[in-house]
Amino acid sequence: MLVNAAVTDVNLRPVELGLGERRLFLQTSPEYAMKRLLAAGMGDVYQLCKVVRADERSRLHNPEFTMLEWYRVGLAMAGLIQEVAALLDALVTRVGGTARALRQVTYRELFQTSLQIDPLEVPTEDLAKIAATHGLTGHNLTGLGRDELLDFLMGAVIGPTLGQGEWLALTHYPASQAALAQLDPADPRVALRFEIYADGIELANGFQELADANEQRERFMADNAARRAQGLPQMPIDERLLAALEAGLPACSGVALGFDRAMMVAVGAKRIDEVVSFTIEYA
Repeated sequence: MLVNAAVTDVNLRPVELGLGERRLFLQTSPEYAMKRLLAAGMGDVYQLCKVVRADERSRLHNPEFTMLEWYRVGLAMAGLIQEVAALLDALVTRVGGTARALRQVTYRELFQTSLQIDPLEVPTEDLAKIAATHGLTGHNLTGLGRDELLDFLMGAVIGPTLGQGEWLALTHYPASQAALAQLDPADPRVALRFEIYADGIELANGFQELADANEQRERFMADNAARRAQGLPQMPIDERLLAALEAGLPACSGVALGFDRAMMVAVGAKRIDEVVSFTIEYA
C-alpha cells in the first residue's frame, strides 16, 4: 500500500506518512505500480486491494475501501466495458439478483439530453449560471473552472439519475478530464475514458491507457499547477511510472471498480456502511 509518489489529481487527497527519512503515501489506486508491471511484460494483471483517500466520508465514501483493478493487453475500451458489465452481472446474480442490460452513452450526449447544453462548447459563465440554479452557491462558485462546474453538475444533478435497472457506461469524457487515458484519434476534444453507473452510483472508472511518457508528464505538471492555484499541496511526480511508459507500455485498457459499491448494488444497500465491517468511525 506504500508508494513513492501519490496521484496529482486535484480531486483526490492522498494520505502522506513518513517512514524514516522517506516521504511515502498510501495508495489511492494501484494503477501506477500495475502499469510498471505491464511495461515489464507481465501481461494481463489484476489486483483486489485496499486503497485510502483522505477527506472522503459520505453515504458512498469511506476513506479506506476495497478496489478491484485490472488491465487487459490488446483490448480496446469497448471490449473492457463489455467485460465490466459481465463481471457485474456475475456478482449480482451470485447473490440472487438479476442481470442487467448494458447501455452506452457519450458524456456529450448525456449533457445534451439532461441539461440541454453541449459540455464541449458551452461558455464557462453559462455553466456557472446553470450550476447556481442547481444549488451551487455564489461563494462556492468563486474561482471554479469549467471542469469543476461540469463535475458538480455530473455529481449532484445527472449522476444520481443514471443506471436505474441497467449498467450505464458513460464514455468519451472531455479531453481536459482524460487523466491517464488516450485522446480519441477521431475527435481529440474527448478522451477514451469511461465510467460505469448503476442505481445512481458510480461503480468504475476506466481508460484506454495513455502510453506516451511526455504527454503524461505534461498532464502531471498541469495537475500540480491546478493544485497550486487551489492552494493544495504539490504531489511528487512518479518518475518510475514515466520511465516505464518510456520503456514501452503495451496497448491496453484498464479499469478500477469500487468493490464495496458493487456489493451495495448487488445486495440493495443504501449506504457503504452496510457492506464494510468497520468504517472510519470504528477503525
